[in-house]
Amino acid sequence: MELIALATILVFPILWKGFKIPPLKSFNYTALAFGIVATIIAIFVDPRWYSIIMFDFFLVLILSGYPVAFSFAGTGILFGIIGISTGLFPLARLGLLHNKWFGSMSDFTLLAIPFFVFMGAVFEKSGLAEELLTTVGQLLGSLRGGLALAVVLVGTLLAAATGVVAATVIVMGILSLPTMIRYGYDHKLATGIIVASGTMAQLLPPSLVLVVLSDQVGVSVGDLFLGALVPGLILSALYALYVVYVAIVRPNDAPALPPEARNIHGWALARKTLVSVVPPLFLILSVLGSIFQGFATPTEAGAVGAAGACLLAALNRNLNWKTLKQAARQTSNITALVLLILFCSAFFGLVFDQLGGQRIAKEWLTGIPGGFWGFIVIANIAVFLLGINLEFLEISFIVMPLFVPSALALAETQTHVEPSLMLVWFSVMMAINLNMAFISPPVGFSLFYLQSVAPPEVETADIHKGALPFMVLQGIALLIVMFFPSTVTWLVLRGG
Repeated sequence: MELIALATILVFPILWKGFKIPPLKSFNYTALAFGIVATIIAIFVDPRWYSIIMFDFFLVLILSGYPVAFSFAGTGILFGIIGISTGLFPLARLGLLHNKWFGSMSDFTLLAIPFFVFMGAVFEKSGLAEELLTTVGQLLGSLRGGLALAVVLVGTLLAAATGVVAATVIVMGILSLPTMIRYGYDHKLATGIIVASGTMAQLLPPSLVLVVLSDQVGVSVGDLFLGALVPGLILSALYALYVVYVAIVRPNDAPALPPEARNIHGWALARKTLVSVVPPLFLILSVLGSIFQGFATPTEAGAVGAAGACLLAALNRNLNWKTLKQAARQTSNITALVLLILFCSAFFGLVFDQLGGQRIAKEWLTGIPGGFWGFIVIANIAVFLLGINLEFLEISFIVMPLFVPSALALAETQTHVEPSLMLVWFSVMMAINLNMAFISPPVGFSLFYLQSVAPPEVETADIHKGALPFMVLQGIALLIVMFFPSTVTWLVLRGG
């Protein structure tokens, strides 16, 4: 009976969406009726089933489009009242909430978020990113696939400068997609390389994903930055190799720029490179290098990066009140969103844990056939499926608190795995997985970002089909990291 209840509870959000499909209505209502009966019986057997219903109710809310922060808070309030009325949630436990909130706000690591977001916003709003992409395009334009290689290179650099996927994808979509289409690039290749390269902002440091995961998982953000660097570069190299492959096998899909389009040569191109490419590259390497070498904390390095971005914008005569205002607004919006979700998820987690959710989740996850590797496979599948519909912030706050205790418990069976290193490796795998989900058709967020700025001649089907080869490449990178953990841990051990 409990298995029937569990199956129905976990798939209910999918069944619920299927109610709109006439042929499935009767089946879904029948399955739901059996599930409700089984769940009621299961609750009498084990009251912890309240927590499972709570989690499923929360999933229904966010999949219906309700804001995630309010879904956390509303579900927590509703089931907190149920818990108080049934005696499962003592009212005095609410006294722990302010400790959770103030504890989160005292986490110095989270202060890195506004600094890195502001740094990226200044790059975007001041035109530094545009100059970078234009110059690299001129440098590589004489090669077949040169523009696509420029997108990979600049996408990697912008990912290390912005840490925000939406900004990177939109900027490169506006600047590079019309040019690639104008000079005869295959629409699927052009759109695929943009969404894939732009989404690397979720993996390469100083990624906001890594900062949030550091807070949720309980490992050093510096270790996460070090651990994600090699996998991020592997992913970038795979994209570049794919472009070279297409340029060789299907040269008409990735032509070189015609001579008349390469209008900067010689000393003028060298000077433009020194002005537009070298300073941003130096700033990015300085910020990340100071973290990796232990000269500065991520927060301190982020502050220097934000000031450095403003200095570069000023030297290019692009720093004005409008730029600062737009960058500050984008920074405040993202930071406020992170903190709001953090507060609301802390309340949700308090109620969920008191109702027994953490304990029952740990029992199920540690009981998966295959032990540690069975858990790794299930965790990757779950994060990928959730990542298709949810943003990385929501994923981090929803599933990581459930996965980490189970991962630690199962890691104890792997005597050669140090828990802190295992969590860094696990977090980087989740970040790569979220990259796959973010470009997964038909509802990957990066696809929507590019679609919002794509020229009229680029069809939605081109964007979706173009993402598929890069999902395969991301899957290959995920398998490399999964079976060769040293790709993550090597730099962490050297840095430690």
